[in-house]
Amino acid sequence: MSRVWPKPVFPFGTNLPPIVRLFQNFNLPVPSGELKSWLKTQDIEHTRGAPYHPQTQGKIERYHRSMKNVVKLEHYYYPWELEKAIADWVDHYNQERYHESLDNVTPADVYEGRRNEILDQRAAVKSRTMNRRTIHNLRLTG
Repeated sequence: MSRVWPKPVFPFGTNLPPIVRLFQNFNLPVPSGELKSWLKTQDIEHTRGAPYHPQTQGKIERYHRSMKNVVKLEHYYYPWELEKAIADWVDHYNQERYHESLDNVTPADVYEGRRNEILDQRAAVKSRTMNRRTIHNLRLTG
């Protein structure tokens, strides 16, 4: 009896771009034949990181380190407490935390197409602030 693999569930809705690549650490075991065939039916390419080259895992390693720095501050006596803490952190990471690599907007803002609007708003505020400072400084000197 072959296993039926579920469709992926995404936090932002159903109109996400399709997944095109599954990246796997080189040291992990080779996926089963069932997973390989499912990946093929979904048109998902399976790639592996280079051995003894941790830089290829850099993004996910940084993500895990950030999560551990927050989650490990508390003691969890039941598995569901840890699961809730991780879920809360993931929600914070995607919905509230500004990412420098995304020009200091949240991943949710980028995904939902608000990035340019937010950056334009910030530029307008910065321009007004600089103009006010210039006027203020000119009044002080003159």
